[in-house]
Amino acid sequence: MRNAVARAFHDEGTPAYRVLHSIIWALVAASVGLVSIDIWLPQEFSESRPLRVLDFAILAFFAVELVLRVVTYRPPALDFWDRGYFGRASVHVMERLRYLFTPMMLIDLVTVLALVPALRGLRVLRLLRLFKVRDWFRHTNPLQGVLRAFHENRLLYFSAYGLLAAGTVLGGLTIYLIEGVDGSNGGIDSIVDGMWWAIVTLTTVGFGDIAPVSGLGRVVAAFLMVEGMFVLALFAGIVGTTLMGAVGSMREEQFRMTGYTDHVVICGHDAGTRMLLDALVREPLFGDREILVFAPGDRPRDVPAELTWVSGDPTKESELGKVKLTHAGAVIVAGKRDTTPQSADALTLLTVFTIRSWMGRQPETPSRREPLYIVAEILDEENVGHAKTAGADEVIESTRLGFSLLAHAIAMPGTAEAVAELAGVDGHSVYVGRPNGSVDLPAPFEDVARGLKQQLGVMLIGVRSSKTGHDELNPPDSREVTKECGLVYIAEAKTLPRW
Repeated sequence: MRNAVARAFHDEGTPAYRVLHSIIWALVAASVGLVSIDIWLPQEFSESRPLRVLDFAILAFFAVELVLRVVTYRPPALDFWDRGYFGRASVHVMERLRYLFTPMMLIDLVTVLALVPALRGLRVLRLLRLFKVRDWFRHTNPLQGVLRAFHENRLLYFSAYGLLAAGTVLGGLTIYLIEGVDGSNGGIDSIVDGMWWAIVTLTTVGFGDIAPVSGLGRVVAAFLMVEGMFVLALFAGIVGTTLMGAVGSMREEQFRMTGYTDHVVICGHDAGTRMLLDALVREPLFGDREILVFAPGDRPRDVPAELTWVSGDPTKESELGKVKLTHAGAVIVAGKRDTTPQSADALTLLTVFTIRSWMGRQPETPSRREPLYIVAEILDEENVGHAKTAGADEVIESTRLGFSLLAHAIAMPGTAEAVAELAGVDGHSVYVGRPNGSVDLPAPFEDVARGLKQQLGVMLIGVRSSKTGHDELNPPDSREVTKECGLVYIAEAKTLPRW
């Protein structure tokens, strides 16, 4: 029986755990509703006996649930250390107390304190339990990240709070002995008043309800003011240093929770990627599609403001969810320029393979109308086949294309400028589309080309096979074009529907 209760509270994989937590969240919702009634409705209604009884019953349930959760908690130290009877008893007590005072458990503890009539105002703090709802934050809980940052740097925070406490106690006791004992300061009747004045002074709040009246008291106040500046600077430094990771996880969660769909993800970034990013910003076919750069490190200054930056490693499956890859339309894996071509291609192949492997296991993948389209940049032509085997839909041999263009420009002067215009985003470009009904099909290539030129003003230069996906450029005039074929054409803008 004890093991069954323990599994219900601590084993997330059991049906009992899911049932229990469903009940808990239903009561949390009811509890929040009662707080709302207490805030918005007249007091005679919110203080009615049925609502008071219901509120007490919910809090009592939370109290029993908290006690059972602590009692059924098994400290890991029991299974790690071989101790005697008193040693095991000490572990049972101390480890359960430590578990009770963990940040997330403290939320529940503060909630049930509202059972005490004098602390009934604490009922509103039960709203903090909403931060434990995992469905709100699918990948990471921002509150959990902040609490972990506090936990991992607790020595720093304890030191800062210790300095604040020491200044409060010493300053409050000193001002009481100087001005409170002899009654010279009417605002300080006890040590508590002195400590209140000390902490108000240390934190530079300065309410003005209590002020020193003697010269020596003002000297003490001056020391506390100076210490207060150091304490605030210390807290600012600690918070700024320790919460950076938590803030980063919040940014990642923010993108995960967005409604972006069919966005473009750029994997990798270095000094040579800037031209790619500029071209993406100018590409008119993207329209309102969000473009996201996914690479390790902080956002560089040269990344265009129109693009979203997410820090992460695209070669790790555990981090692919950061960019909401299941909802992305396309991925561009850019080759690194600060290493050898073989090393850059190896990283590209690993990235492509990791993405394909991860996407194949996601439950959202089968419901996509079109699979994720991956374009990979390869620097060494020997790795083109490897990139396609890894899962790339299209491979760009940027180095070979550049060298071929250079060589052809010598053999045929003037061609480089024409090819550059077709490859760019300004002026005429190459598109692939589906027949839109402007030409009757099937028909010979010659007739289709003439009809598209007359009706739409585009130049048909090739046909894409519906079976193999390969492009046949400048085919014979008699080549039959069917409705299933893709049409490769040159135009100033996209004219035919996307193939």
